[in-house]
Amino acid sequence: MTTILVPYHQDERLLDGEISVAADIDVRSQVRDGDVWRHMAGVCSATAAAVSPVVAAGRVPVVVSGDCLVAGGTVAGVQVAGVDPAVVWFDAHGDVHTLQTSTSGYLGGLALRLLNGAHPERYADVIGLRPVPAERTVLVDARDLDPAEIEYLAGSATRRIPVPEVSADTVPSGPLVLHVDVDVIDSGAVPGLRYPAPDGPSADAVLAACARLFATDRVVAFDVACPWSRTEDEGQRDIRKELLSRLTALATH
Repeated sequence: MTTILVPYHQDERLLDGEISVAADIDVRSQVRDGDVWRHMAGVCSATAAAVSPVVAAGRVPVVVSGDCLVAGGTVAGVQVAGVDPAVVWFDAHGDVHTLQTSTSGYLGGLALRLLNGAHPERYADVIGLRPVPAERTVLVDARDLDPAEIEYLAGSATRRIPVPEVSADTVPSGPLVLHVDVDVIDSGAVPGLRYPAPDGPSADAVLAACARLFATDRVVAFDVACPWSRTEDEGQRDIRKELLSRLTALATH
């Protein structure tokens, strides 16, 4: 296992310690100017460059970041290594907005749709990502959807399943990039989330579902997003650290 820390939330470099994980590689974008899209592209491109040699060496990179947009860089890195993965996306939200449908303007709400090929001139084309077809994408949980996302998913080839149904038989065949936004876990168990969603599954349920996928030996990269706000509360920090420890440990089994 190789742990890659990407301490960014969109184009913002996070402070040391906001994501408490022992990293083998700390990704830093070399992009210094431009708008938020250019900065995000720099982060994703740097992530892809870190992921690719790890996958090519036959190891599973664990990419830990501050938001879901980094997942495109993880997938791009897997593709550069010569692997064509499907994506299993754990999230409390759909992340399938476009610039036209988003009412908040929060770019993290576009993350999965960008991975599937939306706005390629701003994202996929810039970071060297071959968009993953919707039929090769599974959205897990997504209990907090906006009306536009509900409408899109009703007609999309992207399948949506609850956490307990995750298994080798309910995800696409072949290699997998497993993405987990920690807000898929019930918000009462993960303090300080930027967009908390109540009434979700327990951490144990999410970890067990991920373990079922790792048991297939088909997970080629594990992408973990931690979209939480900065805190000085030691109790909250300890909860986050323990969760990350349990998640990253999945890739060692």
